Amino acid sequence: MSAEGSGHAVVLGAGIAGMLTARVLSDHFARVTLVERDPLDEEGSRRGVPQARHLHGLLDRGRTIMEELYPGFTARVAGLGAPTAEALLGTRWYLGGLRVTPTSTGLTSLMATRPLLESVIRDHTLAIPGVTLRDRTTAKALAGTAREVTGVVVSRDDDPRTLAADLVVDATGRASRASEWLRALEAPVPPQDRVEVDLGYASRFYRRSPGQLDDHSSVIISTGPNGRGGGAIRVEDDRWHVTLAGMLGDHPPTDPAGFAAFAATLAAPDIHGIIITAAAPLDDIVPHRFRHSIRRRYERCDAPIDGFLALGDAVCSFNPLYAQGMSVAAQQALALRDCLAATGTKDLPARFYAAAGRFVDVAWQMSTGSDLRYPGVVGDRTARVRVTNAYVGAAHRAAHTDPKVARTFLRVANLVEPPAALLHPAMAGRILLRGSRNHR
Repeated sequence: MSAEGSGHAVVLGAGIAGMLTARVLSDHFARVTLVERDPLDEEGSRRGVPQARHLHGLLDRGRTIMEELYPGFTARVAGLGAPTAEALLGTRWYLGGLRVTPTSTGLTSLMATRPLLESVIRDHTLAIPGVTLRDRTTAKALAGTAREVTGVVVSRDDDPRTLAADLVVDATGRASRASEWLRALEAPVPPQDRVEVDLGYASRFYRRSPGQLDDHSSVIISTGPNGRGGGAIRVEDDRWHVTLAGMLGDHPPTDPAGFAAFAATLAAPDIHGIIITAAAPLDDIVPHRFRHSIRRRYERCDAPIDGFLALGDAVCSFNPLYAQGMSVAAQQALALRDCLAATGTKDLPARFYAAAGRFVDVAWQMSTGSDLRYPGVVGDRTARVRVTNAYVGAAHRAAHTDPKVARTFLRVANLVEPPAALLHPAMAGRILLRGSRNHR
């Protein structure tokens, strides 16, 4: 791309990460082509996002980025039936089996199913001049040399062809084949980190009745020492979307009796007593399995290939218990926007991976550190990890009674404030005092 507003960019994957990327690229390229394997003229979940049938939490940092990229986004989703609420006032959170004290956080919870979020973002993105979509089309390989990608080989109806491009972005998710494609070009391949969690979850929709959960819009019960947790969120069409989860092979059953019995073992009774036993089910229970978190460390490639980037779950796929995926993808999209605005495509891969890596680092350390609380998760429990987890446990307990701790903790969890906010001396004093196991 020689100047702003010229050239052609191709984005592989038309999920949320791909759409956000296309939105950013549309400000810098004359043409942006989205390539998506699935058909996108059908309603509901699609094959490429099997987890779409399960609860998705959009952290507030992700929501505000989407609002910035698509003005009116929140109102549009809410207008289609998705409830909004201020976190902790209109929703319930349980940490370590204790309810976080209700207090103002300045955070907006937007509660919608994944298909609704995708459809709104897709409609906005495809309305941008110069952005086009090729669905039912599969990316097969990268075109170019060991030093530069010049396009991508795609196929529809077994008819392969090469799309020439000034930039190719892989947003195909955790199943990305980019390492295989780069290896075929003899280009640098990113090293990988994995954390095995063997998470299983199961979900079901229920009909909501007025007054349930005291008219709160959601309840989140974080995983306890037994590795079990769950959430129930009021979504469009006045339904409860209930997801139960279990770590390390302890997966929730998919028969109604087993599903209800699993819910009864959670650290708080709300999901079982208020929803599952008092609301009418609307569909069958569906399972999903997430074996491991994976991070592809493109930032560690000595000389990343020109003309190619990876973004979203294609870079880092987090344990979904922490609801970080969509929001970290949005942070990466902003990093790409800022890199392009600074010096265009000059040395773009190295600059982007360095900038985006700062956001990925924070979320990765938060999620993997939390996973290492469980003895069955294999990983390096450094002194820092052990001390951090002990401190986080104290913060959980303090948030039960201290509104200031509750507010800060939830803002950190929503990626609105950095983890260092919990280490401020005044905050640390409150956490260490009120988070003591002997504190009453």
